[in-house]
Amino acid sequence: MKYKSIIFPAFIIMALVQLYVPASMIWSQESILKEGEAFKFRTAPVDPYDPFRGKYVTLNFSANEFVSTTDKDWMYGQRVYVSLGEDNEGYARILSLSETEPQGSAYVRASVLNQFDIGEGRRVTIRYPFNRFYMDEFKAYEAELGYREAQRDTTQVAYALVKVKAGEAVLENVFINDEPLADVARRRLSEPEK
Repeated sequence: MKYKSIIFPAFIIMALVQLYVPASMIWSQESILKEGEAFKFRTAPVDPYDPFRGKYVTLNFSANEFVSTTDKDWMYGQRVYVSLGEDNEGYARILSLSETEPQGSAYVRASVLNQFDIGEGRRVTIRYPFNRFYMDEFKAYEAELGYREAQRDTTQVAYALVKVKAGEAVLENVFINDEPLADVARRRLSEPEK
C-alpha cells in the first residue's frame, strides 16, 4: 500500500516536469521575439545548387567575419560572444568578439569556424545559431527558386530578421527586397508558368 501512495505523486511530478520543459522553451523564444532587439543580417550566397536541405533554407551571412587585432588564437568550435551593431545601411555588423559575456551591447552566442592570419590581424569566421529558416513544405521549392534568384541578382537584397536578447537569438523571418520569403513563394506559385 505504501508503494502505491508514492507512485501517484511521483507520476504527477513527472508529468509536470514534462510539461514545464517545453513550455519554458516556448516562453523563452516568445520572450526574445517580443522583447529582443531586431537586427537585419544580410544573407550571402550559399551553394546555388542546394540551399535547401529538407524543409528549411540554409542561410549564410555577410556579417560572419571579424578581423581581430589581438594575438588571441580562436579555436574551431569555440563558443564566443559576438557584439552586434549596425552598418550605415541598417544591416548587422560585428563590433567585437569575446570569450566573456559583454556588458552594455546587444550580443549573441556563436561558435568559431576558423581563423586566418592576415597582415593586420586574424580574420575570424563565426557560425551563428540561426542559420536555418524552416518553411512550409508546399512552398519550399518556390521559395528556394526565389532565394536563389535573389542571391544571384545584385539588385535584390536578401536578409534575415533576427531578434537578439541577452545572448539568445531567434530568426523571425527571411526577406527578399523587404518581402517575406513565404510571400515570395506564394506569389511565384500564383504566377502563370512561362
